[in-house]
Amino acid sequence: MISFEEFLKENLVLLDGAMGSLIYEKGVFIDKCYDELNLSRPELIRSIHEEYIMAGANVIESNTYGANRFKLKSHNLQEQIGEINRKGVELARSAAGENAYVAGSMGPSGLEIEPWGETTLQEVFEAYAEQAGYLQEEGVDLFILETFQDIREMEQAIKAIKSVSKLPVVAMMTVGEDGKTRYGVDLEDIVGMLADSQANVIGLNCTVGPKSMLDFVEQIRRISTKPVCIMPNAGRPQYTDGRMIYLSTPEYFSVYTRRFIDKGVRMLGGCCGTTPDHIAKMANALAMKQTRIQHSINIGVKPVTDEPLPDPVPAAEKSSLAGKLHSGKQVVLVEMVPPRSTDITKPLEGARLLTQHHVDAINIPDGPRATARMTGLALAVLLQNQVDIEMVLHYTCRDRNLLGMQSDLLGATAMGVRNILAITGDPPMIGDYPQATAVFDIDAIGLVHLIDNLNHGIDVGEKRIGDPTSFFTGVGMDPNSVNPENEIHRLQLKKEAGAEYVITQPVFDVDSLEAFLELTDLGDMFLIAGIWPLVSLRNAEFMKNEVPGVFVPDSVITRIAAFDTREDQLKAGIEIAQAMVDRVLGFVQGIQVSAPFGRYHLAVEVAETILKAE
Repeated sequence: MISFEEFLKENLVLLDGAMGSLIYEKGVFIDKCYDELNLSRPELIRSIHEEYIMAGANVIESNTYGANRFKLKSHNLQEQIGEINRKGVELARSAAGENAYVAGSMGPSGLEIEPWGETTLQEVFEAYAEQAGYLQEEGVDLFILETFQDIREMEQAIKAIKSVSKLPVVAMMTVGEDGKTRYGVDLEDIVGMLADSQANVIGLNCTVGPKSMLDFVEQIRRISTKPVCIMPNAGRPQYTDGRMIYLSTPEYFSVYTRRFIDKGVRMLGGCCGTTPDHIAKMANALAMKQTRIQHSINIGVKPVTDEPLPDPVPAAEKSSLAGKLHSGKQVVLVEMVPPRSTDITKPLEGARLLTQHHVDAINIPDGPRATARMTGLALAVLLQNQVDIEMVLHYTCRDRNLLGMQSDLLGATAMGVRNILAITGDPPMIGDYPQATAVFDIDAIGLVHLIDNLNHGIDVGEKRIGDPTSFFTGVGMDPNSVNPENEIHRLQLKKEAGAEYVITQPVFDVDSLEAFLELTDLGDMFLIAGIWPLVSLRNAEFMKNEVPGVFVPDSVITRIAAFDTREDQLKAGIEIAQAMVDRVLGFVQGIQVSAPFGRYHLAVEVAETILKAE
């Protein structure tokens, strides 16, 4: 695994949920030392870690929140501090394996610090340096300081960790619904201190639920540019039948996960009252927001022998689509989703209709939204054999390992497929089969490298394959990414890897697309704008709220909502899409029109301006 620091740069990060309240739910009374359970009940602690891993957490915390010399002393366990901390990391690591990072959890001392008590700041520093040393020795990937109420104690804890380790530190204070600590320090002062500290990530956890936490996030983001981490409680607890019950449901957390990410949160998880069910719902919401899964390979074009490689096929000769773009013609692509069965009657009828209207190519997604459908490659070959129209085949990294991808691509060449859109793919957890596993040996960047190698006559192992392939290679672009800097960086890497054209996510706001392009250097890559005709108000609301990478302005929703009938809403949606086409034609080289629910005549109607010119 790459370091956590590198992982954080390009990913949204999901932590686990509560440990203490879950232990309590499993029948361990609160008079026990929960950190000592690492020694006496290791199977219990490991099982909780495993539940959070199965739920989708990227990071799990060691059960060492209270394993400092002060808290352990109250249980007469101070002599076992090293053993408890090391065992906590060992249990977390055994559960995480290569599937998640392990954070060394460190909580407050539980003591009043001078001048409010007898404990000195130096004693606090020494205690945290001691605990951090044990966690570091056992091999944590990062440190998490959580639920601190005394800003001075937090300062000492951060300094102590940095005195013994270079690993990232996540520092989270806790405040009440008024935004103040119990010592009266307000959020602005807290964020100011954390921003000036050596902490790599700052934020809040515990005490309040998602709604209040969202308000605090907005304040934090206005003050600091450091990555933000939040871990809210599952609402306010209610005392029922001798137990504390938290009322916020996993579904509620899912809603707020999307809102947190929209406000710029990079790391999030759950605190008191949250369970693996909460984390599973958050993982689903996060997967819909995460723009890409980041694991690229860097394949260089160098043969295993000194003999010269065969000349690659000239760019304009790779396919008819490539030739049209290189000749300066505007192109029209229409998306066709593969069927859920073996029946291709409807796709075949759609392909014939599109051919009659001179559409340049059919764009076939690969397992869109991680659902089980006929493979795009099979549909592409079937349609090409029966209808005179080219295909653009989406190819994802989700379902195949590196060798399987190479085999598919060689087969695609043999069957006449020439246009490829290289994408990472949706994680299975956001589709119909969340128990399915994903491969992701490489991501879209690595896939473009692989295709470029094949186009130069060598495989992934740098062995010759005979005649080079002639793929016209495209990539996706999300101009509304939650992390635009990363999207631009990845687009640059795709271009350097050999990408030749770009297809955007559906465009509903041309101004935001133009603003994104001002920050982007496409070089020689052709730009094709995605256009989606909205068919109803419900369709528009779905696109706005539930489809990652799509931004639907409120003005669009309002315009469609002005009509009561579905017929009028559809007409408004078509007009909006046509207006998008008119606006983008001045700076793009083509459009890709989606055909909602297989209604291909709508796609033709949207692209009418370009098609008539043909």
